[in-house]
Amino acid sequence: MDFVCTSHIGMVRKNNEDYCKGEIVEVGEDSEVGIFAIADGMGGHNKGEVASQLAVENIIELFNDKLIQNDTIKIEYIDDIIKQSYNTVNSMIYEKSKEDISYEGMGTTLTLAVLYQGTAYVANVGDSRCYLVNKEGKLEKITSDHSIVEEYVKANIITEEEARVHPDRNKITRAVGTEPVVVVDIFTRELEEGEKLLLATDGLTGAADREEIENVFVNDDDANVIADNLIDLANSSSGKDNVTVIIVMA
Repeated sequence: MDFVCTSHIGMVRKNNEDYCKGEIVEVGEDSEVGIFAIADGMGGHNKGEVASQLAVENIIELFNDKLIQNDTIKIEYIDDIIKQSYNTVNSMIYEKSKEDISYEGMGTTLTLAVLYQGTAYVANVGDSRCYLVNKEGKLEKITSDHSIVEEYVKANIITEEEARVHPDRNKITRAVGTEPVVVVDIFTRELEEGEKLLLATDGLTGAADREEIENVFVNDDDANVIADNLIDLANSSSGKDNVTVIIVMA
């Protein structure tokens, strides 16, 4: 297993409210678990970066503490661990937002992927996405956006491509830290050797369409090159937002 995590401020913004991190932890003598998280913060007075960093750093730490104990992975409890961890992080951000008026209203998207023995356990709140990328470079969207335009798509009011450029595309319906309790969606996917996971904020998915992203994966198999090319794609297509990606090689 290997991964690349990279973030760029974009061509317009004055600060980067995205944050990402990944860890690969040895479990026993011949096994490992990968824990990856990505977030896109929001809030006044540039406090979105506070929310996103709090979310990612703490969800990774909580997973290390709760999922891996005494060199053993508690994979059978992963859904409960995901829910507990998200609610703990949610409470941290929510309470911090009440400490000072400058933090009021801050929150963040938060998407998590845990990869263990060929299975990806994926969770999300907000519109930062996780995709499975097959050996041919084709994308399968694992997560479901919590956004106004996603509801339009599900109701067949607009298409996915129309959603990407819709005026309401930045309005999310669920976030971490904005309410006392958060609801998290959880998904499971099996990965074959040679397949990849892509986690991305809407700085990428809002700037480039599916075919453009797939072409980047088709044209190269080096994760570092792919990540750099995805950042370049987002910045050349739009550049109006921060853009962050994690690529995990199964």
